[in-house]
Amino acid sequence: MANIKSAIKRNKQNEKRRLQNLEFRSSARGYVKKANLAIQSGDVEKARAAYRAAASALDKAAEKGVIHKNNAARRKGAVMRKLAALEKSKI
Repeated sequence: MANIKSAIKRNKQNEKRRLQNLEFRSSARGYVKKANLAIQSGDVEKARAAYRAAASALDKAAEKGVIHKNNAARRKGAVMRKLAALEKSKI
């Protein structure tokens, strides 16, 4: 346990940030999961809306520094590829 005042404050800040990061990271994961489920269901409009929400959540997490911007781009690209394949199959 920290004895120095600055170390105690740093521990409090780290815990607060850890919980905020966890919130952003898990919500982004949840949106991506919903987008993938919408794509699997086959409903193009629902899948597009779910993708937009997932992309927004991933961008927000990257903006806050919770995940790296390339990580967000890679995840958005993976969902987008699935969505594009669904749209192509529905034509």
